[in-house]
Amino acid sequence: MTTGHPVSFEVRVPASTANMGAGFDCLGLALEMYLGVRATLLSGPEGRTLARSRGVRGTSDLPKSPEENLIFRAMRHAAEREGFELPRVRLAVRNEIPVAGGLGSSAAATVAGIALGFAVTNRSIPKETALRYATEMEGHPDNVAAALLGGLVVTFTRSDGSVAAVRKDWPKVIRLVVVTPNVKLETKRSRAVLPATVPRADAVFNLQRSALFVAALEDRRYDLLWDAMQDRIHQSARQPLIPGLGEVLALPRTPGVLGIALSGAGPSVVALATGRYDEIGKAMARCFEKHNLAPTIQVLEAAQEGLASTQK
Repeated sequence: MTTGHPVSFEVRVPASTANMGAGFDCLGLALEMYLGVRATLLSGPEGRTLARSRGVRGTSDLPKSPEENLIFRAMRHAAEREGFELPRVRLAVRNEIPVAGGLGSSAAATVAGIALGFAVTNRSIPKETALRYATEMEGHPDNVAAALLGGLVVTFTRSDGSVAAVRKDWPKVIRLVVVTPNVKLETKRSRAVLPATVPRADAVFNLQRSALFVAALEDRRYDLLWDAMQDRIHQSARQPLIPGLGEVLALPRTPGVLGIALSGAGPSVVALATGRYDEIGKAMARCFEKHNLAPTIQVLEAAQEGLASTQK
């Protein structure tokens, strides 16, 4: 770090979709849509910690100040938990993930910040530690585990706060049709409408289907995914917050579609599909267009790789 050129560290973190219908707070899948962040060390007295953002989706909503920016906050969280001091840095952010869209934008920012907090102080970070710190900030492990590890993740949190994740490859034959209505929905608000308790029959319903989802993928029984993505715990409670969601979830099963679900806390919805992507996306989008929500449609591959980092 004694060269005449500024030292910088770069990370790239994928978006993610969570729950997959029945797997509330335990299933997550990384998507090939990315947040990229470069942290440049500042050495001169004129250096001031700040962020510069650009990109395709939602960058105007990314705060510039360290006090408000989630990436900075995650860097500080890692430093405080590990007991080290952060150097002053400048962040350059390129974001493809819609903010407050249910596609893991906050999880990606959190994972990026924690990774950079270690990188700019020349520390390596075990993935288990990164997962725990990210979960402490995010509140649930599914999106952050997918962002960190890539692929499909099955997660749980132990009573001592530690987090475990099992990562599985996602079948390449299944793509994701992602439809995002033009409405922002903060996760906190979406979680606030969920009931504090659920009937035992509904809990059993979801337990059966979340287990079936993983087993069906393992045995390539993709015909079972439609049933495996049915839910009785969170989607119906969130329908009043997202006009058109109920209509999307009520769409009939058609050729090419394996299953449809709300993505995370919403408002995006995802369809697992093996073909006819445009037709599927337009059918889902029409449900939101009826409510003048101007949805966007994307066809994405699952991201088999999670967090990637380099030093420049």
